[in-house]
Amino acid sequence: MNIELQVLGSGLRAVAEEMGAVLIRSAFSANIKERRDCSTALFDDRGRLIAQAEHIPVHLGAMPDAVAAVMQQDPGPDDTFILNDPYTGGTHLPDITLVSRTELGYAVTRAHHADVGGMEPGSMPAFSRTLADEGVVIPPTRLDAALLDELVARMRNPDERRGDFRAQVAAQRLARTRVTELCGRHGRDRVAEAMVELHAYSERVVRAAIERLPDGRYEANDALEPVRGKLTIHAAVTIDGDSLEIDFARTSPQEDGNLNCPIAVTRSACYFVVRCLTDPDIPASGGAFAPVTVSAPAGCLVNARPPAAVAAGNVETSCRIVDAVFRALGQAVELPAQGQGTMNNLTLGNDRFTYYETIGGGQGACPDSDGPPGVHVTMSNTLNTPVEALELSYPLRVERYELRPNTGGDGGRHGGDGVVRELRVLEDCRVSIISERRQNAPQGERGGAEGATGRNLINGDEVPAKHTRDLEAGDIVRIETPGGGGWGD
Repeated sequence: MNIELQVLGSGLRAVAEEMGAVLIRSAFSANIKERRDCSTALFDDRGRLIAQAEHIPVHLGAMPDAVAAVMQQDPGPDDTFILNDPYTGGTHLPDITLVSRTELGYAVTRAHHADVGGMEPGSMPAFSRTLADEGVVIPPTRLDAALLDELVARMRNPDERRGDFRAQVAAQRLARTRVTELCGRHGRDRVAEAMVELHAYSERVVRAAIERLPDGRYEANDALEPVRGKLTIHAAVTIDGDSLEIDFARTSPQEDGNLNCPIAVTRSACYFVVRCLTDPDIPASGGAFAPVTVSAPAGCLVNARPPAAVAAGNVETSCRIVDAVFRALGQAVELPAQGQGTMNNLTLGNDRFTYYETIGGGQGACPDSDGPPGVHVTMSNTLNTPVEALELSYPLRVERYELRPNTGGDGGRHGGDGVVRELRVLEDCRVSIISERRQNAPQGERGGAEGATGRNLINGDEVPAKHTRDLEAGDIVRIETPGGGGWGD
């Protein structure tokens, strides 16, 4: 990569990073300003991802579908579009996406809002069965003041919602300004040429890395833990020269719960695996995804059809897709043991407040190192909410927050330990828990032992992986997260 391309590529990535900084520092909710559950990126005028901030994997890989959906609406130079519909470019309803034009393409922000309406505070119900149960569904629509007023009126804590929307709008405006400034310094044509070359460069590097992998077809299964019945993800990975195909043809049909995945999320999970397996340090453009083909039958768990609920598909099924694809590719190359494989989604709230967090756990061990403890794994890349910020903003008290000893799997290299997080609620509210790996433990690799399964407890009594109930002031919610698998005998 020549020097000029390095400079322009760094300039574009800096715009994406600054968009993220503006969004995080301007946001009202702890979920965005503390946990940083948001993502930002720049696209070219053909709708191809060119530069992204290093934010949330499940957001970023699915963004091209959102931009494609907005492009069909013929956006004008001053338009900003809003959407969250999982079946037209979204992921799940709390992830609200804004797309606007820049001088050379599109700027995108995606942020997880702490509430978007629906049957439960926080809009992450454990038992939703349709999208309508989960909140306000927004197809690609031009955003203006009247629409914003209408949307926040349908959501809990509207002042906080409005503040987070304004933070996203500020990031969109910043992108327009910075891209115009970049074109002014280097020339519009040179920046446009750099976008094309950055996309092509990433594709060349990933194709070369895939070509070094052994050709063949590799298959694996993994299981989910639905409220009812049994759900299996089957991944068949075919490596052929410099291209890679991932097929989910034998995956379970979509269910009547909310573990369903839109195809955009499935692609995002697959792209994450390929990035990890090839060259994770290359410029993060859509060119890295070009050698990868993802297919899944319409109506299956990982290519669900509306109006199926998807709240848990984005956060939990995406993790299991990663585990299944990694397990398949582990037959071809040495890979780490499985990590916790869940985001441990915890939502607390009432009509006055809503609070959402995901909780880290153990990462799987590698051939040459132990797995780190207490980290977010696979499709999540959020921070924790600091105890001081949580207690200052919400009627909650953190009673315990510590590593969960001896929960990583034994082996030549040990899996990382999980986490214990215990919250006391200080006023009556509702709790919703969406978690996985409470029955099926994260697997070790090459003889390593499995990690410990997770546990959810309310006032000391164990509750299921998916659970919703009323809480009274003084009740305690305790989440014990899984450990990672060990590696080697």
